[in-house]
Amino acid sequence: MPHPNVLAVFVFVCVVLDIAKAGDCEVCVGFLERLYQGLKTSHEELTPASVEMGLQRACEEAKGKEGRLCYYLGATRDAATKITGEVARPMSSHVPVGKICERLQKKDSQICELTYEKQTIDFSTEALFKLRVTELKNILNSWGEVCRACFEKTDFVNLIQAVAPKHTKSHGREQADL
Repeated sequence: MPHPNVLAVFVFVCVVLDIAKAGDCEVCVGFLERLYQGLKTSHEELTPASVEMGLQRACEEAKGKEGRLCYYLGATRDAATKITGEVARPMSSHVPVGKICERLQKKDSQICELTYEKQTIDFSTEALFKLRVTELKNILNSWGEVCRACFEKTDFVNLIQAVAPKHTKSHGREQADL
């Protein structure tokens, strides 16, 4: 009776391949999944127009790689092309986000080339003092923080340590993506 084992192996391989595909478009899947969950929790009917408006609002706040994804989708003001309908129509029909990203990859291969930068940062004083001021500024910019009264490296380090709990607890994914 090898059939149940063969079926179990087949299902396992399909799940592993599906996870691997999702990893290929990690920025697209991550951003659109958050968008979809946010739209679902608003308890509105998902129409292509409401999804497109939600995408526009989310892209106004997007930074870094997610901002670049918005540019590729045409959801920013300076974008050359607009393929937001390729997101809005399927999402309003509750198509899985992974499938949407696969279809988008056929339109523009750059969409799935975006990946989050993987760095773990030690927020101890000694580790932060080993970084350059530019790197400290980049950490603050990635969090949307600005140090207007920072003149010395100590000022940047103190600010990072002060705001790090706010940004690393509420955005667990961003801690690893700095």
